[in-house]
Amino acid sequence: MSSQEILEKAKQWVDAPFDTNTQKEVQQLIDNDIQNLTESFYKDLEFGTGGMRGIMGVGTNRINKYTLGRATQGLANYLQQNFPTKDLSVAIAFDCRHNSNTLAKIVADVLTANGIKALLFDDLRTTPELSFAVRHLKCDAGIVLTASHNPPEYNGYKVYWNDGGQIVPPHDKKIIDEVAAVNFDKIKFEANENLLTIIGKEVDEAFHKASLANGTFNTPGRNKLKIVFTSLHGTSIMSVPKVLKMAGFKDVHIVKEQKKPDGDFPTVASPNPEEPAALKMATDLAEKIGADIVIGTDPDSDRLGIAVRNLEGKLTLLNGNQTMAIMTDYLIKQWHENGKLNGNQFVATTIVSTNLIHDIAQSYNVESKTCLTGFKWIAKLIRDVEGVQEFIGGGEESFGYMVGDFIRDKDAVTATLLACEIAAHMKNNNSSIYKELLNIFAKHGYYKEHLISLTKKGMDGAQQISQMMVDLRKNPLKTIDGSPVAYVFDYQSSERTNLITGEKSTIDLPKSNVLIYQTEDGTRVAARPSGTEPKIKFYFSVNMPLEKIENSVKVEKLLTQKIDRIIKEMKLN
Repeated sequence: MSSQEILEKAKQWVDAPFDTNTQKEVQQLIDNDIQNLTESFYKDLEFGTGGMRGIMGVGTNRINKYTLGRATQGLANYLQQNFPTKDLSVAIAFDCRHNSNTLAKIVADVLTANGIKALLFDDLRTTPELSFAVRHLKCDAGIVLTASHNPPEYNGYKVYWNDGGQIVPPHDKKIIDEVAAVNFDKIKFEANENLLTIIGKEVDEAFHKASLANGTFNTPGRNKLKIVFTSLHGTSIMSVPKVLKMAGFKDVHIVKEQKKPDGDFPTVASPNPEEPAALKMATDLAEKIGADIVIGTDPDSDRLGIAVRNLEGKLTLLNGNQTMAIMTDYLIKQWHENGKLNGNQFVATTIVSTNLIHDIAQSYNVESKTCLTGFKWIAKLIRDVEGVQEFIGGGEESFGYMVGDFIRDKDAVTATLLACEIAAHMKNNNSSIYKELLNIFAKHGYYKEHLISLTKKGMDGAQQISQMMVDLRKNPLKTIDGSPVAYVFDYQSSERTNLITGEKSTIDLPKSNVLIYQTEDGTRVAARPSGTEPKIKFYFSVNMPLEKIENSVKVEKLLTQKIDRIIKEMKLN
């Protein structure tokens, strides 16, 4: 879009239907800040297949009253087209971010203005509780205002369907079309307060009971486990301490400096439990008091990071793949020991996550299903076989896990409870989570994964990311660390190519801009532009046998060196 086109687009915002404050802010950008004006208007903030996420501010490429109003109007139109004779209802939750409560009320106003009942939480709540509430309250859809672990200037908007999962085909594309068809002057903001219901404690109680039922297994010794927990200024403070107490975990220490919800996230550079720095205050406290386990969650409480004691007694951060492997193995064992496995169960993972999950499931004769990145696809797997197969659990490398199917999105509340349950079980049996992980590696091979995220902001950044994917497709890698590439999986063209034989086959998954290389020695490298952040992500997975646990340090070092060589080879360092 040219500078003149951007200016003309911005000038539309200095008149009705936009409010006076919005008009003034846009005029100030026009007069004084062309760079920010360009970033705010060079495109429309995309309502994608999972919703919207972006920087707050005025403009078509920002999160504000009008971009969210437009999205909600489009959703309302779609719901009314699909259910013309039904009394429609939508559950709405919001997190700790700046303006989330105000924006949530605006979203509720648009819904009630369209004759749709809005069930709005009375205060901030976790994303998994929103997913739960949609099904528990028999709503037709759900909306949560959150930007997950993005920086403070961001906010976002995620849409859920009546099964509690984020929208997927065919609804996603149709809702996107409806949103795109809405002009700003057609948004109905005049609320019908008679259609607004405030929800809270009654949903909390049901959610906590369901979390307890799915995340605990009558494990003895819970009162002996010393836990450090941090909510990183986010929503999990509303649920995690409660469910831990209900389960009988009494020795729980909350990081006080990070307990209060705060959209500025003042004690961390990033409220992302994937990053060790975010958990430093928690691990420092754990070292001080001799805690067994450290757990931190992101602002909307769908991701969790875990630190446990290694063989030397030092706190070690687990990555998302390791946490997922431990939880999946434990859950399947519990189902087996309780006589619940009959061949009709499955676990789930995603295309950029560790293949260790398949090995674990296969060892128990349990099916493992693979889907695209994102828990909405795991939710779709569950819905597609509902009544035929039972879902045990599943997750992906990005520090998310889902226990059972009572929630249809990643759930750090129940996953935190499960992590503590496993830790208590292991401690009661003179073992530990870390030892259990090494036992899994000894059985199936030592898997090590690594993630590199390259941030490319703005219009130029988006073009750079696009070009990187084009180059990877035009000039595919032939070898990786000396091992020939055996397969290339291109999920954009839905094509798997065997580079040894030249044979091509179809990938039976929805199209996605993901490219995966797999070598003869089992190494995997995946490239994927983020759908919610200005980043391109590279996922590395390497593995080798672990003959005995005593060799674990040596084997890990060898795998780390292998990953370092691959990163250097691909010029990503």
